[in-house]
Amino acid sequence: MKKTPRPDRAPDLAPGLAPDLTIVVATLAASALLLGACRDVSKFSTHDGRFEGRVVAGNLVRAGIGDDTRMCVTLDTERLQDTPGTVTTSDGRFRAAPLRPIPQLWHDPLSTLTFGDGRIQNLLYAASPTPLDGGQPEDSQDVFVILSLMQSKQIEARLLRGAPQTDAGVSPPGVATPMFAVFQLQEEPGPCSF
Repeated sequence: MKKTPRPDRAPDLAPGLAPDLTIVVATLAASALLLGACRDVSKFSTHDGRFEGRVVAGNLVRAGIGDDTRMCVTLDTERLQDTPGTVTTSDGRFRAAPLRPIPQLWHDPLSTLTFGDGRIQNLLYAASPTPLDGGQPEDSQDVFVILSLMQSKQIEARLLRGAPQTDAGVSPPGVATPMFAVFQLQEEPGPCSF
């Protein structure tokens, strides 16, 4: 007589193992997955130092930022969701500008944004620039700051604001100039060098 499976019983996923051992194996596997998902980013806290570096050269990955601009970032990884740190640029556009978290982001899948290899975690913030001398008031409109905490213990930082309105790239009155820049930042001791 052929045995038919009982519909009210789950299939035996680990034949030959005692049911209690199956539960233990499943619990250990789930724990291993959770531990792998937790990322220790504490090594990126700057304490009395900073992460500093130059903008990546090339007009294809840079707009609205000079090709000799440097960036300095301070970061407190225990405060990533409230007061994570500051951003400063050598052109004076950002002067210890607070990195402002977007509260809703931490409850959205965008908080798990991943792109490229070698990244431990990507963080998205807003920061308010200061208009440069002769700049327009709209130049103080917020900029997104994307920080990629790299496995190499460096930070890759991106500044992002707007997009060209026309083929000529001229922004209409009241709209800030688009900005896009990538910076490679290394950990350095002490305060920003500029």
